[in-house]
Amino acid sequence: MNSKLERVTVPSFRAMKDQGRKITVLTAYDYPTARLLDEAGVDVILVGDSLSMVVQGRETTLPVTLDEMIYHAEMVGRAVERALVVVDLPFPTAYTGIHKAVEAAARILKQARCQAVKLEGGAEQSEVIAALVSAGIPVMGHVGLRPQSVHQMGGYKVQRDDVRLTQDAQAAEQAGAFGLVLECVPAPLAAEITRTLRIPTIGIGAGPTCDGQVLVIHDLLGITPGPLPRFVKQYADLQETISHAVRQYCDEVRNGAFPSSEQAFK
Repeated sequence: MNSKLERVTVPSFRAMKDQGRKITVLTAYDYPTARLLDEAGVDVILVGDSLSMVVQGRETTLPVTLDEMIYHAEMVGRAVERALVVVDLPFPTAYTGIHKAVEAAARILKQARCQAVKLEGGAEQSEVIAALVSAGIPVMGHVGLRPQSVHQMGGYKVQRDDVRLTQDAQAAEQAGAFGLVLECVPAPLAAEITRTLRIPTIGIGAGPTCDGQVLVIHDLLGITPGPLPRFVKQYADLQETISHAVRQYCDEVRNGAFPSSEQAFK
């Protein structure tokens, strides 16, 4: 593992913006994937509530529970030696009151080997962000398209309210967030928000000028079935690789080629 490399911490994450160093973020939901991402040098590993869709096969992120997030985060945390591990607060944790939000976030940090939480929302969540930070819990914000509010927003679409998005970003920073995800925000607006904020911005469908980028690992590896969002670049086609391997295995078992003498004990 990357034991010789310096651990990414909240302060060093923030310093990357000042250093002009682009930040890499990917999701992971299990031990072997997190280990591979960490060894490959990813800066931040996000245990996203996207697991509801890409791991559990649900239509939205809404059904995943706090216990399920902790279950996956604990596996990821055990695998990681260098990357900063951030865990999503699932719906509706951030909307159940400050005390419950702090309690939930504290459970994540106590039961999983992670360093921060992420929550969706801007100005309306500023008090929750401030309370978490006051309790010693680092918070990454998330504005623009907010999957937990997909029904209210009318679907997964680009967010174009410049005034509201700017206010949300500023409110998250002022409340103490150490970083901010910008999802499905027009590139020029994302560039302006990135320029005006002191904290790093992490884009997903927000153009190239954000301080970093995040993708869902299943999308990047070509495991996700069906069409991908426009902002995704697929770096591999593991669907075909896995399907080919399984078909070959089935054929060899059925025709007697596997196991051969090489896989048998004498």
